[in-house]
Amino acid sequence: MKIKELQVNQANVDIVLDIIEAGNARTFSKFGKPGRVANATGTDEAGDKIKISLWNEQIDKIDKGDKIHIKNGYVGEWQGEKQLSTGRNGTLEIVKKGPGPEPVPGTQEPGGTEETEEDYKKQEETEDDFDVEEEYVK
Repeated sequence: MKIKELQVNQANVDIVLDIIEAGNARTFSKFGKPGRVANATGTDEAGDKIKISLWNEQIDKIDKGDKIHIKNGYVGEWQGEKQLSTGRNGTLEIVKKGPGPEPVPGTQEPGGTEETEEDYKKQEETEDDFDVEEEYVK
């Protein structure tokens, strides 16, 4: 299935997507129960994009660069934009794990060394030398 074939209120969606963006989780409370939701953006082989709603434990599974397979998914709509989710009965499977999120300064990578604030500043200076325009969250 391809993104351009998806329609609002469509169920039984079976699609493989590459995650190109994974947003931060937001917390909420519904009927007195806490929960988390986050948005991600996926692309198909044609390069078309769709927003994906991730709920609770799904959020911790997904990183930018992952390839996922949504089975029995559902296409909803939020503010005029199509959004894909697993719905009530669907599943989300990681087909291939990507490189993951960029390391946060002061954290340790598995099997690596701790990145210090000094290392982070050196990295910024080096990138400035190459006119890289990125925004870092500090």
